[in-house]
Amino acid sequence: MLRPIRTLAAAAAALALVSACNSASTNGTSPGKPGEGPGNSRGVTADSIKVGGIVSMTSAGGYSKKDTDLGAKARYLRANAEGGVNGRKIDYLGAEDDGQDPAKNMAAARKLVQQDKVFAVSPMSSVAFSGADFLEQEKVPTFGWGTLPSFCGPKYIYGFNGCLVPTPGGTLNQTWPEGIAAILGGARGKSVAVIANDSDAGKFGIRTFQQGFASAGFTVSYAKASVPATAVPSDWSAYVKEILESNGGKAPDAVVSVMQTPNNIGLFTALKRSGYKGLLSDPTDYDPGLLAKDATKQALDGVHVLLQFQPFESADPKMAQFKADIKAAAGGQDVPLNMHMLTGYMSADLFVSIAQKAGKELTVESFQSAAQSFSDTGTLVGDRAEPKGQKDSFGCGALVQLKNGAYEVSVPFKCYEPIPFK
Repeated sequence: MLRPIRTLAAAAAALALVSACNSASTNGTSPGKPGEGPGNSRGVTADSIKVGGIVSMTSAGGYSKKDTDLGAKARYLRANAEGGVNGRKIDYLGAEDDGQDPAKNMAAARKLVQQDKVFAVSPMSSVAFSGADFLEQEKVPTFGWGTLPSFCGPKYIYGFNGCLVPTPGGTLNQTWPEGIAAILGGARGKSVAVIANDSDAGKFGIRTFQQGFASAGFTVSYAKASVPATAVPSDWSAYVKEILESNGGKAPDAVVSVMQTPNNIGLFTALKRSGYKGLLSDPTDYDPGLLAKDATKQALDGVHVLLQFQPFESADPKMAQFKADIKAAAGGQDVPLNMHMLTGYMSADLFVSIAQKAGKELTVESFQSAAQSFSDTGTLVGDRAEPKGQKDSFGCGALVQLKNGAYEVSVPFKCYEPIPFK
């Protein structure tokens, strides 16, 4: 019952639809309060559950998360092959492309709820999650990578590995600081520079990682959200100069980039050309597809990438299942694996797992009730629990290093004790 992925044209058409469709769907009844009455089973029939996604399939800078859609499709295909969720098949509509644009993200959210009448949005993968408040208001269970504040606190929005940017009172995942400390032989006497885009997400990332690295024992010599979020700089010399003089006039032991691939390539290339020999790390460049171009492969060689899931190189049986599911969803073809696939897969997996626990009478209320006491262990992101995950991360992860054209595990998958976020 899986339908083709929606095109960018469909997402653009949704913009015109927004002005005409401003009331919540109520399955044919008159509009009431958001999510009330019959609307609580929106998208659910006797034999199906309608689900859609929102993914930055395209972006102005060329960055794409399109394989997030393939990952979700793979998990839903397996669920359906195994008999569905309590007898209902997942009717996955595919992902709307928001172009990494806030207006299109909102339009996609409205379209999925008001026109397509989905029960849930899973996956949601974009840095432009402007539709978050709307989905929360309409009581639409929504699942994605919890790297944005929108995944931390709302009742109906879930991060597949918990909340990674918590509010005060929550906790911080320490995989990255502790992993880098392990590579450097300890954090004592070591310094780190953290750089991000000049955006709300970038500023929040600086705040969280600055606290995390300091708590692990590092001296944070540089922490700025200063790189333009709208375009990749053509000249990185000013950033490199600041970073290389940040540690009392010397270079830091590690440079951590909280940015996407195009920025990382530019920054790391400039740092290497300056003669920097320290550790380089980021949370996004675990993608064999990046190795197709020699220039990209060279720019990212030696970089340690943060993972918050089992590495593809893992011998865990669940990773073997993931690979088999991706191959099936790709029509039997062997395709290069990337973290976007796993983002979609695990977003779908958490939705399916909670929906299964909700039982045969699936409504928003029964789903939310099941989520209030949900937990499982040994997944590809470690142990999961809700609603804990809406405030805290699940605390597990690994580091891999690109070395001589291939990824190697530099710090094995492990769960770390989180720290209080202040």
